[in-house]
Amino acid sequence: MKVATRFSHSIPKLVCPDGEDGLLISTKFLNKILRVDQENMTMTVQSGVTLKQLISEAAKAGLVLPYTPYWWGLTIGGLIGTGAHGSTLWGLGSSVHDYIVQLLIITAAEAVNNYAKVRTLENGNPELNAARVSLGVLGVVSQVTLKLQPVFKRSITLSERNDSNLGDEAATFGRQHEFADFTWYPSQRKVVYRIDDRVPANTPGNGLNDFLGFRATSSLVLAILRTSEEIQESTNDAGGKCSSAKLTTSTLKFGAYGFSNNGFAFTGYPVVGFHNRVQASGTCLDSLEDARITACPWDSRVKGLFFHQTTFSISLSKIKGFIEDVQRLVALEPRALCVLDLYNGILMSKDPMSPRLFEDFLEEVEQLAFFKYGALPHWGKNRNVAFIGAINKYKNADKFLKVKQSYDQLGLFSSEWTDQILGLKDGLIIVKEGCALEGLCICSEDIHCAPKNGFFCRPGKIYKDARVCTHLSSR
Repeated sequence: MKVATRFSHSIPKLVCPDGEDGLLISTKFLNKILRVDQENMTMTVQSGVTLKQLISEAAKAGLVLPYTPYWWGLTIGGLIGTGAHGSTLWGLGSSVHDYIVQLLIITAAEAVNNYAKVRTLENGNPELNAARVSLGVLGVVSQVTLKLQPVFKRSITLSERNDSNLGDEAATFGRQHEFADFTWYPSQRKVVYRIDDRVPANTPGNGLNDFLGFRATSSLVLAILRTSEEIQESTNDAGGKCSSAKLTTSTLKFGAYGFSNNGFAFTGYPVVGFHNRVQASGTCLDSLEDARITACPWDSRVKGLFFHQTTFSISLSKIKGFIEDVQRLVALEPRALCVLDLYNGILMSKDPMSPRLFEDFLEEVEQLAFFKYGALPHWGKNRNVAFIGAINKYKNADKFLKVKQSYDQLGLFSSEWTDQILGLKDGLIIVKEGCALEGLCICSEDIHCAPKNGFFCRPGKIYKDARVCTHLSSR
């Protein structure tokens, strides 16, 4: 059995039950705001409530959830189950689950207990730490109580700079600004710094965040963009891909990334607005039912963007080395990472045996992060290789697994894949022809790449312990 949300699912197979007889439990109708306690600044919601609902209802009571993902089309159960987060080094942390004070979870039980047990976990109960990011393997999270804060205003300025000092600034910038983040475009040698802090409530401004990438987009435009990139990939048109990337980043910049100073027009930075109006967006979810003339850019019902994300966290003590290694890769081939500038993702081919443009560079960045620098994977994203040995990077993994065994002795909420990423079963790495192209393995033989297309298994260019699928013009 697996729990599914009404909007989407994670990139890996967290939501997939085994075989054809598995069951999906939907949280579609667990969509109610149960209680708002203004005095204690808490809010209790069912797990199918969306982040958009939570933000809106909390604001009516003069309250806000301080740190959230930027996309509001997530359910509370889904986002805490995968460890979704915002951006901060301040306070309790950037993850929504850091602000849980109570959680109700339904787990499997014997027949005498009608096969279900309702558990209420509160702060101070060590089992709550396991349930905060349950990965869906403990049971069904039914409701969550979150600690909120009084509504406040933020001042946001997006500043584009050269990336020459990024290695040094990455570890310090987040300490200087509460909601700091930066978006790095390695092939363009540019970084967009987000200078973002709380300001007094009487600071003028009624800014709004309606991120361009989360707006309803013409399905025809999406099809053109998708077709264009597929042609660039099939013809090895690196120059064309880099031109498209520059057009994309320029469009975002001149559109102020979707920010406005008053809800209508952008007149300049800083953008000052109430937290609930700038913390997240996703207006394509509420766009007109127009026979899919417009859609969210990744809507699978149209020929839209089709990409995966390799997403990870690297310790601040190691981030400079990672950044400098990626910069060294870019110096070898400046066009190699233009794909990252297109939509902060990597094109997925319909043909898993078809290598991507600069396949070796993309694989090396992935292996640099997870194996040289010990990155932690985002549980709701990534390919199989990102989860190799991942559970061993968590000091409290054994405590989580003990709770899992206690709550679900029969493994009803587990699957073969979740057992694999938790280190309970072998088989996470699938060795077969072309497996490295899909991230199912790290190549050790040429057949794991695409030798017929000229791609062979070779050491990395910077990280020599990496094994990547490299295109060789002749052997």
